[in-house]
Amino acid sequence: MKSALHLVSNGSFNADSPANGARENDADLLDAYSHAVIQAAETIGPSVVNIEIHQTVPGRGPDSLRGSNARRGSGSGCIFTPDGFILTNSHVVHDSDHIEVALSDGRRYPARLVGDDPDTDLAVIRIDAPNLAAAQLGNSNGIRVGQLVVAVGNPYGFQCTVTAGVVSAMGRSLRSKSGRLIDNVIQTDAALNPGNSGGPLVNSRGEVIGVNTAVILPAQGICFAIAVNTAKFVAARLIRDGRVRRSFLGVGGQNVAIPRPLARQLNLATASGVLILSVEKDSPAQNAGLVEGDVIIAMDGEPIKGVDDLHAHLTDQKIGVQSALTIIRRSAKITVPVFPVENRPLA
Repeated sequence: MKSALHLVSNGSFNADSPANGARENDADLLDAYSHAVIQAAETIGPSVVNIEIHQTVPGRGPDSLRGSNARRGSGSGCIFTPDGFILTNSHVVHDSDHIEVALSDGRRYPARLVGDDPDTDLAVIRIDAPNLAAAQLGNSNGIRVGQLVVAVGNPYGFQCTVTAGVVSAMGRSLRSKSGRLIDNVIQTDAALNPGNSGGPLVNSRGEVIGVNTAVILPAQGICFAIAVNTAKFVAARLIRDGRVRRSFLGVGGQNVAIPRPLARQLNLATASGVLILSVEKDSPAQNAGLVEGDVIIAMDGEPIKGVDDLHAHLTDQKIGVQSALTIIRRSAKITVPVFPVENRPLA
């Protein structure tokens, strides 16, 4: 039986042996991977910024005589227009008194908040500075599981830190601090740490495909980014209006299961809905005659299975427009007209 390895006269292995060929192929693959990461990092690097915020909060301490303390925080961001608009997370800059941005070349500028949207954890700030490198925003609809991605940010103050990984999953949902569900979230194993928030997640071409936003603690390798297509929509609204307009009913509720006999009796398309626990005074819900104990099961003919479905239907297109709300009241199914109004900004 012939050996797969052939010895030459000096006792070394033949260079064209299968084992050496495999090692060369592995080296080529690793070089290609390294080149892709390097290229992506070099492309996006000049657009990544460090964001420092200063916030005055009530508390105790040296400033207790004045009734407040100074708090500092930091995060990351990405320049996405040549005239200084920067995309970041809402939780990085929300309620800040002063924002300062450090560019990759060492320049520092004060920034102003253009607008933030806690419902999607996105915000836009702006600086006045020359010669800015704007990132290229990609298309998150074309992302595939297993695709190489690179995250750039400033974890724990270590500026321009690069980590690489793959897209672990698509279409995740993440609960924002406001209680709304953020859809189409990207899951990745590219390492993220505090300070990465607001930084870009890019593909091998250096195109931004997501905004890094959260990690699952104490898990390792479970990190999330808001899809760039969501960020494009929100950023455009923030630049235009300073916030994202959504419609508002004025109810407090919770998910509730509908007993099967009642669901069959009423021929319902869903076996769950939103139980109204409270109705705000002078709200569209009160004006429509909704009361505590009603269960919302549909809006404009579309099933409402829970609070998240209701939030998803309350878009800016519903503002001031009559909608048909289907509810269950005392075992009877009725439909009432309601006129949602524009949502109220969070304090």
